[in-house]
Amino acid sequence: MKTGKTIGMMAGMILAWSVYYTVSKLMVDATGSAYAAGFLLRSFALVFLTVQLLADGSFRRLLRQGRATGLLLLIGCFGFLLDLFANLGYAGGSLSTGTALLKTDVLMVNLVTVLVLGKRLYAADWLGTGVMLLGVLLVLGVDFSGLRFSPTDLFFLASAACVTANAFLIKRAQTQYRAETDMISYYNNFVVLALFAACTLARGDLKGLDTGGLPGFWPLAALGGLAQTLIYFFYYRNLKAHEVWVVKLWLLLMPVVSCGIGVVFLREELTAMKLIGVAVVLLGAGIILLRGKPHREKTALQEENL
Repeated sequence: MKTGKTIGMMAGMILAWSVYYTVSKLMVDATGSAYAAGFLLRSFALVFLTVQLLADGSFRRLLRQGRATGLLLLIGCFGFLLDLFANLGYAGGSLSTGTALLKTDVLMVNLVTVLVLGKRLYAADWLGTGVMLLGVLLVLGVDFSGLRFSPTDLFFLASAACVTANAFLIKRAQTQYRAETDMISYYNNFVVLALFAACTLARGDLKGLDTGGLPGFWPLAALGGLAQTLIYFFYYRNLKAHEVWVVKLWLLLMPVVSCGIGVVFLREELTAMKLIGVAVVLLGAGIILLRGKPHREKTALQEENL
């Protein structure tokens, strides 16, 4: 039962994130501004989050977070910075290079887990992670021959570092400060929305906003806001229940789901390379899952001998 719940929670997280990125791409293309798109999506997410807190009677607790308040605001700042740095990287670098570097957050999480938290990862964990990461890049269509590095590519690494830091900060807020998952979600979204609003207004991206090029623009914006809300729901609860590196590995399956959404709904081409990438991702996941069995049996045997 516990395994079924875990799979359901992880699957919900992956699906929500895949829908969000699909809608976000459509919104950015329609508005011509990543800031305006981010502002609109986070605005709808705020509406859904507010309704959620009012429905379960926890809205009044928003201003009663005590010592955790500063950490919750910091989580929101990192949430904005990871988007900002990625946008700055894409503005001065290549798509292929950026896509590859942004995925290094998985390796960063593994390093923090081992070097900072002092926890053990087995060789199969590293091998499986590397194989899955290679498969993800193939699914995303990264042109390895076209990878070129420039100083602005450091923004991609900064974005990946912010993603990594944010995951551990969320975990700390949950474990050390006992912050409620929905409170973390609301603070995060509110801070990111406020910063997106400031940047959007400063750039004037909302002036003459043309939504006619995308049919069903506002329903799509609402869908994106709902997907963002569901990301908060599933991702934060998964971080509370599992190690950060485990959740990040599950997220490597997200491009596979996004690829399926693109083929079915956006009429994207399913190439042989993408199919190979899907197979490689699943191979990497299989390596990690098979690794777990003998170590679980060894642990059980040790406990029996005690």
